Amino acid sequence: MKKLIIACFLFISLSGFGQKFEGMAPTPPMGWNSWNHFGCNVNEKIIREVADAIAVNGMKEAGYIYINIDDCWHGERDSLGFIQPNPEHFPSGMKVLADYVHSKGLKLGIYSDAGWKTCAGHLGSRGYEYQDALTYASWGIDYLKYDWCNTEGLKAEGAYLTMRDALYKAGRPLVFSLCEWGNDKPWEWGAEVGHLWRTTGDIYPCFDCIIDHGTWKQWGVEQILDQQDGLRKYAGPDHWNDADMMEIGNGMSVNEDRAHFSMWCMLASPLIAGNDIRYMLDETRNILLNKEAIAINQDTIGIQGFRYYSNDDLELWFKPLSGGDWAICFLNRDEEMKTVDFIWTDWYVKDDLNKLVIDLINEEYRIRNIWTHKDAGTTQKPLQIELPGHDVLMLRLTPVKK
Repeated sequence: MKKLIIACFLFISLSGFGQKFEGMAPTPPMGWNSWNHFGCNVNEKIIREVADAIAVNGMKEAGYIYINIDDCWHGERDSLGFIQPNPEHFPSGMKVLADYVHSKGLKLGIYSDAGWKTCAGHLGSRGYEYQDALTYASWGIDYLKYDWCNTEGLKAEGAYLTMRDALYKAGRPLVFSLCEWGNDKPWEWGAEVGHLWRTTGDIYPCFDCIIDHGTWKQWGVEQILDQQDGLRKYAGPDHWNDADMMEIGNGMSVNEDRAHFSMWCMLASPLIAGNDIRYMLDETRNILLNKEAIAINQDTIGIQGFRYYSNDDLELWFKPLSGGDWAICFLNRDEEMKTVDFIWTDWYVKDDLNKLVIDLINEEYRIRNIWTHKDAGTTQKPLQIELPGHDVLMLRLTPVKK
């Protein structure tokens, strides 16, 4: 009988009855991550200063609530195997830092890896998933980005399920971000595991480029956009396609930053800033704080936009919104200026996936320019503009009630 009880206990323990925490990301998460700008040069002082800045510079009010520490915060494991922060870079400890971030009305995120080591060579969570989950819960962590380096012999879905169950068992609700780079098609299984999943390798601060590191690549904005084809059916409230952290303010032109932000809004991708938000230019601040663009990303029906038309590097994107509104985005992928000559009343666009239609032939819509913050007439009048290279015209269309 004793053996039977032990066997039953082991079966229950190993079979798992975990799940992801539901309702943590009804709209795409918004926040900031340390990696794109600081890399491994991250420390407690920077995180505190970022929290101070976000709390007062309009970002918190706009919805950027997660402050996420990426790779390189790690110290050693103690004699019992519990991970400790690097004492030189985080001398106060993560619990004190989390309390400080929470005191600002913000939330703290952290990073780990499903392998033996992180991508930067620090201690990963493989074999320590339940201990690490308990540690994060005790620190008051609100968001976990879980990477995929040094994972030899592991299957992605199983590895991420293990951490999902560990987090659930630890009992502190948090956002679980799967950073598997799209290798094992996480969009096909990620909805039951986490709240967002990366669809590509790492982004690079360029609009049109591929940076080849030999065994892996970084992608420009245009390349990441192209890798989203066919994925929109997997996205929605509490389960989002993640096109990676943003590079706005990290060296691209204002046009390119504006287009980058607009397209992440159209994709319903998480909006995770990656610049040094303590010292932003006005141009960068105006892009990240555009509440009308953010409203398109955060729309409550949670539908990812789609590319409807493409010709000579000029693309037309549509995104259904709540209340019968639609977001429309003209994207100029060329470096040269393009003429947009668009007769609204020639177009009838159907979103087959969601069975939604915008009938511009028979229905009139009011036009709102998202970047000038001005009304722009209705769809009864043809649109004709010159669109600069690597830029967008982003509009919101609202039905005219008759």
